This record gives sequence, C-alpha cells and structure tokens, in this order.
Amino acid sequence: MDLLPDLWKQEYWLPPGVTWKDMEQLADSDRPQPKDLLVAFPLSLGFVALRHVFERFLAPPLCRWLGVKKRSQMVAAPSPQLESFYTQRSRHPTQKEVASLMLLSGKSQRQIEMWFRRRRNQDRPCQTKKFGEAAWRFFFYLTAFVAGLFSLFDRPWFWDHRECWRQYPFQPLERAHFWYYMLELGFYFSLLLRVSVDIKRKDFKEQVIHHLATIILLSFSYCANYIRIGTLVLLLHDSSDILLESAKMFHYGTGWKKTCDSLFVVFSVVFLVTRLVIFPSKLIRATLSLSMEVFEPFVGYYFFNILLMLLQVLHIFWAGLILRMVFKFLKGKLEKDERSDEESVAEEEENSEDENLDQRRDSYWEKSKETLNSRLSALTNNCVLNNLTHQRLSLPNRMTKS
Repeated sequence: MDLLPDLWKQEYWLPPGVTWKDMEQLADSDRPQPKDLLVAFPLSLGFVALRHVFERFLAPPLCRWLGVKKRSQMVAAPSPQLESFYTQRSRHPTQKEVASLMLLSGKSQRQIEMWFRRRRNQDRPCQTKKFGEAAWRFFFYLTAFVAGLFSLFDRPWFWDHRECWRQYPFQPLERAHFWYYMLELGFYFSLLLRVSVDIKRKDFKEQVIHHLATIILLSFSYCANYIRIGTLVLLLHDSSDILLESAKMFHYGTGWKKTCDSLFVVFSVVFLVTRLVIFPSKLIRATLSLSMEVFEPFVGYYFFNILLMLLQVLHIFWAGLILRMVFKFLKGKLEKDERSDEESVAEEEENSEDENLDQRRDSYWEKSKETLNSRLSALTNNCVLNNLTHQRLSLPNRMTKS
C-alpha cells in the first residue's frame, strides 16, 4: 500500500527544487497527467481491430497488384504417429527420438526427417501474411511520420534542441503532441497484444524488448513532461521504419527486385545515419548534457537516459544485421531478410533440398527408363538378328537332308 504513494514522490519525477504544487500553476488541460495514459488502452484495441480490417480487405488487392503469391510447398503425408509427436513433443526430433519413431511408424530415417521438414514448412507463414503485416506497419509509420513532422516542423525545439529544456518542467502540453504520443503508445501496445500471432523473426526477443522499452519510455517521458524530446525520438525512429516496411512489401512481390534493392539501399543509409549518428550525437546528447544547463540531475533524468541507452544498444544490434545484408548485397548474394521469420532460412534451404532431391530422383528415374528401354530395344533387335542368322545358316542343311 505504501509503494504507490512512494512511486509519485516528487524527487523521482521532478528536478530538485520543484514540487507537485508548483506544477499546479499550469492548467489541467495544459499539464500531462498519469491518468491520460489510460487513453492508450482503447486505442490499442482499436488498432487491433483496424489492422484486422486492413489485412482482410485492403492488403489482398495490394498483394495482387504487386504480384505477391503463395509459394508452393510439398505437403507431408498423413501419419498419425508422427503428427502426434510433432504437435505434443517437438518439431525437431533428436537422433534418439528419430530411431524410436522409425520403429513406431515403420519409416526410414530419411523419410522421417523429410516428413518433419515438410511439416514445419506447412506451419511457416505464407507470403501474403508477411506482406499484410509489412503493409500495415508501413501505412502506420508513414501516417505517424507525416503527422509528427507537420506538428513539429514549426516548433523551435525541432531546430534547436536547447529549446527542449527551456522553462522545464513548466512547459504546456499541446493537443497535437498529446494525440501524437497516445497514438504511438496505443500502436506499440497493439503490437504486444498481437505478439503471439505475428510472424516470429530471428530478433523476436529484441523486438519484444524494444516494444517494452518504447512503452516504458513513452509513459515515463509523458508523466515527467519530457514530451518535447520524446516527440523528436518518435519522429526519428519512424523515418527509417517507413523505408524498411516498404522494402519488405516489394521484396514479397514478383518483378520488383530493382525497386526493393533501391529501397533497401536508401533504408540502410537512413537507418545508419539516424540511429547511429543523429540519435546519439543529437538526442542523447541533448538529454545528457544540454538538459543540465537548466536543471540538476534527478532520478527521472537517470532513468530516462538509461532507456535511451537501451534503445541505442538495440540500434547497434540491428545495424550489425543490416551491415551483413549490405555486404551480401554488394557481393550479389542478398536473397532474404536477415531478420526473416524464425526458421525461414533453414526451412527454405531444407525445402529446396527436398525439392532438388525429388527432382534428382525423377531425373534419375527418367534416365534409367531411357537406358532400360534402349537396352531392351538393343537386346530385342539382337535376338531378332540372331534368329534370322540362325535360320539362314540352318536352311541349306535342312534342304540337304530333304
């Protein structure tokens, strides 16, 4: 019971010398209050519903326009024993488990391994699902970026970051920035609500950490009235996310390789510049040093900067993946997203291996049939010629006897 009052101690949220009574000189409509964050919860549910409508009615026409098609895949043959093991035990059986499944199902080791590969491929998300997810994020980030840029372009702190701290914390809250904050917060809440059904990628854990850190960062910065610097952080992140999701959209389509490559190059440059140069040198510098020109450090100051540092660590992690993709792109070997779904790389290789194996078997069988037919034909001809020769040789002897 004592924890909640302690949470709102002014020493945690306000600079030294400023009290909650001092904050009351701002009107309630101009002052950010913790209860305002409750608006984000219905907004998140609205985003989930809106996303469902988008993926069902708007994404399919875009899929057809860009030529996004479902990839053909080989279906695993029905096997109750293997299906029970797959659903209840593991999708990746060990060698010992494969040996027991061989006795249980009567299949060979190769057949069981191939069955599990094909069965895993059946559970992989299709191209249209990947496209729908990328398209939804693209349209949100584009809308949020345009709205954020429109609301910040003529504000003094957009150009001079010292203005983020002028008269802090007695800075009135503008309605445009209130809704900008709440919409972004509601969107990231909706991503967490959908995390169990969305496509799981290699950086799934990092994505969840990013969403949680963003939600905590937005919530805390709103309550502590760090809204000016917070809007700049949001705008910076949305700028590169637009290019990433648009590149994915064209990647899933057919006949758009050059467009996808061009967007990927632009995205790589924008991401590396905004996340590894501008973010630490401008925004983190503004919170670490420029803010100290106005007030002394307090608990909220340290907490806010720790969250920004955590985001920067994630930026470095993703920059490493992007640089790997750039290296492959320059070598002409870029075929898929380094952040592709959890098993996509291995499973696509396995699926390709199975298809190639089947093709080799079909080819071998065709060649074997041709060879067998030719040999049978030669053998038949040889037998006919031998019979004719034998008959010609035996004809004079039969005439003599007669």
